[in-house]
Amino acid sequence: MVAGIASAVQPGMTGALAKGFPQPLTGGIIIGISTALTILVVGLVFGRVAWPIFEDAARIPWWAWLGGVLGGGIIACQLLIAQQVGAASFFGVIVTAGVVTSIALDHFGWIGFEQHSATFWRIAGGMLMIGGVTLVALS
Repeated sequence: MVAGIASAVQPGMTGALAKGFPQPLTGGIIIGISTALTILVVGLVFGRVAWPIFEDAARIPWWAWLGGVLGGGIIACQLLIAQQVGAASFFGVIVTAGVVTSIALDHFGWIGFEQHSATFWRIAGGMLMIGGVTLVALS
């Protein structure tokens, strides 16, 4: 629940940060550094940080290494778009696109997820979310 609240608040915070620099993507560099430091501190505090050996890294699928690129893209969108479209529309589209994509990922068992069929109710839920975010964005 806290992560959901943080996800809704973060675009406004990153947008305010972006406005403070001559170029908005400079804020993304600051966010990236603070994200890495936060993960490092939490990992050290809870003993959950270990540098992988080459053999471990070699077993990781090639596409798994692109997660950071996607994270950077999300931050760039927050910096460049969120302030223009508003918090509700921006976050609504992000969450709805995530849920709809997740239904497909679950259904096919892609990128390491266990297979969970796209039932009528899951598809209906995704459709209702699309309708809801459309209403939010148009109002």
